Amino acid sequence: MKVLMLGWEFPPYISGGLGTACYGLTRGLDSAGVKVDFVLPVSLPQDFNSHVTFSTTSNPSNGAGVQEKDESVLRGITMHVLAAFLQPYAGPEQFREVVEMMKQMQPVGGLPVGDILTGEAVGYGGDLMGQVQRYSSLTVELASDTTFDVIHAHDWMTYPAGLAVAAHSGRPLVVHLHSTEFDRSGENIDQQIYDIERVGMHGSDRVICVSYLTRGIALTRYDVNPEKVEVVYNAVDLPAGKTVGTDPIARDEKIVLFLGRITMQKGPEYFLQAAKKVLEKFEKVRFVIAGSGDLISEAVSLAAELGIGKHVAFTGFLRGDDVGRIFRMADLYVMPSVSEPFGIAPLEAISHNVPVIISNQSGVSEVLTHVLKVDFWDTDDMANKIVAVLRHPPLQRVLRQQGQIELRKLSWKDSAKKCKKIYKELISARKQKVGKRQK
Repeated sequence: MKVLMLGWEFPPYISGGLGTACYGLTRGLDSAGVKVDFVLPVSLPQDFNSHVTFSTTSNPSNGAGVQEKDESVLRGITMHVLAAFLQPYAGPEQFREVVEMMKQMQPVGGLPVGDILTGEAVGYGGDLMGQVQRYSSLTVELASDTTFDVIHAHDWMTYPAGLAVAAHSGRPLVVHLHSTEFDRSGENIDQQIYDIERVGMHGSDRVICVSYLTRGIALTRYDVNPEKVEVVYNAVDLPAGKTVGTDPIARDEKIVLFLGRITMQKGPEYFLQAAKKVLEKFEKVRFVIAGSGDLISEAVSLAAELGIGKHVAFTGFLRGDDVGRIFRMADLYVMPSVSEPFGIAPLEAISHNVPVIISNQSGVSEVLTHVLKVDFWDTDDMANKIVAVLRHPPLQRVLRQQGQIELRKLSWKDSAKKCKKIYKELISARKQKVGKRQK
């Protein structure tokens, strides 16, 4: 069985949880004996070590596959990088800034990166939608020279490519819903993105959602046939070769961590409002906000307005070893998301033995029991629970110990097995249709 998998990020080029999910799922599929051709757009400048090596569209059939630096080779996986650029969380001005930065990169697929991003020489626009069209066109071209049994497209930017390849090849299409426009934008949705999501879900043979929360949105907001919508939970890789103790790191000042994009969806303002209330009861605490996003300036200003600036540290976007380092420093992780389809970060926190508070408005709340849960808007309850964890070591110990046990029930191998089962059903159904036509 071979899958043509379409995504827009993969470690180490990560701006959200999608890259982590794609990496974990791909590893799980490899262990299940499923071959994967993973198709990526050109990523941010390659100025740091990668988990994988890539082939490019200049010679896609000769890809060496994916090689992990510290683990065994993923033998069934081949990566392809297309001459398109997808940056979902960048506004027009940010997109232009990235364009200028990436003009210094080496050519991709024989095409200067500056031409890719500005739309010169190829005929597609230099904005995000133009890049989505370019990715779609190049994916169809790549697929024409590739054999595969099923198409698996992750999130809205790859849906047009998935639909085009399905129409061209006749192969079944699975679309994976990691986040919806309602999660990202609330009621102020971008109609063009919503339409792409809707067409992708309706035009697919199966929709995979990361939680029942997301499945409910697919049914109610996008009117998708419930019979073709399935839930496959995300998972987390436990830190390799490390045993986690049960004693917190000793320090005078406690650290409460927010790690994620600084956007409306993630609720940074509720985190800061709760922080102010905590500091009224517990002074020796530092609130660390790790991440970047369109609300970073507003978050810094809000911390100052609340008079808690000296107790709040903004680290900017973290990657690689820095993520593990900040988790190991933390006494508590808080995810106050307004609308979170799943939420891998709490699993990562637990894997580093950090107690966790999550919002009820998250998909991960469906699978975690030994965490504290709050409604994102209830900053009084959030503050009280933060104080309770910081003040009571027995509560910390129970959350850490039981969280470790609970975490081991979530496995990327199990998620991959569910996907493989879906693939088999779709491939079998297609063979039956082809057989009926031939009779």
